[in-house]
Amino acid sequence: MTVYGYARVSSKGQERDGNGLEVQERQLKEAGCSEIVSEAFTGTKMERPKLSALIERLQPGDTFMVAKLDRIARTSLGGCELVRDLMERGVTVRVLNMGTIEDTPMGRMMLTVMFAMAEFDRDMIVQRLAEGMEVARANNPDFKVGRKPVSVDEHQFRDLTKKVESGQITNQQAWEELGIGKTTWYKLRKAA
Repeated sequence: MTVYGYARVSSKGQERDGNGLEVQERQLKEAGCSEIVSEAFTGTKMERPKLSALIERLQPGDTFMVAKLDRIARTSLGGCELVRDLMERGVTVRVLNMGTIEDTPMGRMMLTVMFAMAEFDRDMIVQRLAEGMEVARANNPDFKVGRKPVSVDEHQFRDLTKKVESGQITNQQAWEELGIGKTTWYKLRKAA
């Protein structure tokens, strides 16, 4: 009988910056998880590499624990199917801010309602974001979504590229010296 914890954030940026994962991991550890699996992946997709691997390892009598229900899924259908499958396999599902999900008519009804609320919450966030961008575009014709284009010193870029090609420095050393990220470095190299 093992207690497994699952922590999730939606993006690599959140994972890198520690937004949410550290708190979830601490809560799960304090609640008695002997192993915690963490990943950065959208909750709207049920095929998540680390979650899928964890689900395969669960045995009857094990406990699957999350800090909040929406860490399992942000869709009511996918979340309900996963939790019901776990309960049918004899795995206890515990959500820290809700308690243990009971395999009873009331428990299944509460599960469905709570996943529907999580999906609704996500849909509202997406809608508000789209409305906000629409207003921003209407008020500013130059409004653009995403990061501002990165500008680098062309001479320094060419010099660093030559050093990388001659083996004097690594790609990582070059992009760090320019103060840009890996993806930007390779985009600039491809465009050059």
